[in-house]
Amino acid sequence: MTSEFPRSAPLVSRLQVLEETPSTNDVLVSAAADTENWPDFSVVVTETQTAGRGRLGRVWVSPPRTTLAVSVLVRADASLRIDALGWLPLAAGLAMTRAVREALPARDDVALKWPNDVLVGGRKISGVLSELVVGEAPSVVVGAGVNLSMTEEQLPVPTATSLVLAGAEHPDADGVLSTYLREFRGLVDSFLAAGGDARASGLQAAVTEACGTVGSRVSVELPGGNILAGIARGIDVSGRILVQADGSADLTPISAGDVTHLRAR
Repeated sequence: MTSEFPRSAPLVSRLQVLEETPSTNDVLVSAAADTENWPDFSVVVTETQTAGRGRLGRVWVSPPRTTLAVSVLVRADASLRIDALGWLPLAAGLAMTRAVREALPARDDVALKWPNDVLVGGRKISGVLSELVVGEAPSVVVGAGVNLSMTEEQLPVPTATSLVLAGAEHPDADGVLSTYLREFRGLVDSFLAAGGDARASGLQAAVTEACGTVGSRVSVELPGGNILAGIARGIDVSGRILVQADGSADLTPISAGDVTHLRAR
């Protein structure tokens, strides 16, 4: 079935295309223990995912063949620090931002929302969910979903959008996937070659530049329910968003939280 994605297939070690699956992440997490048949940068993709999962346990379900769900297996060297792997979902968000921009050349409002959502005109078109796989060497399954042809009536929430709604008359799933995979692999290769150093590899600067959260007024719902309001000032070397809380000169690093943009950059 790789003939459905002729531009994407040569970019990966293995490409498995599924007509339908509950979750591409679940398929790849289960397969990850088989290092011989599922090498680094193996990919599972479908246009019909029936039980996808988002951040904070949210369910991600869409009508058949209206979205693209893709999971990538990244196998890292055993010497890489586990905390460095936290940059992989940010790299995926950046790669998908670039893929969406290429699919929507007439739009100038495609931006990355920390940590790894992609927004078009402030509405979510893509999200990323990563899962650590325990083994002899660290592996991460990086899952991403992008809305291709969903109509307004099919959107799960009014704050979402799709390529069709954003102006792409005939979204090319293989085009989006191949751009995403090319960009993601380039970012990951540079990051791993730099020993997991986001600053030295240029990943920190690239994510910061693409991130529409930086410079915006935000409200962050922290684990435990507390709310932090202020201005997002940057992203540190650990991938955390730095928020200057109202009334404070200090920057608070946030590693996990539900971010709402209150004001555009």
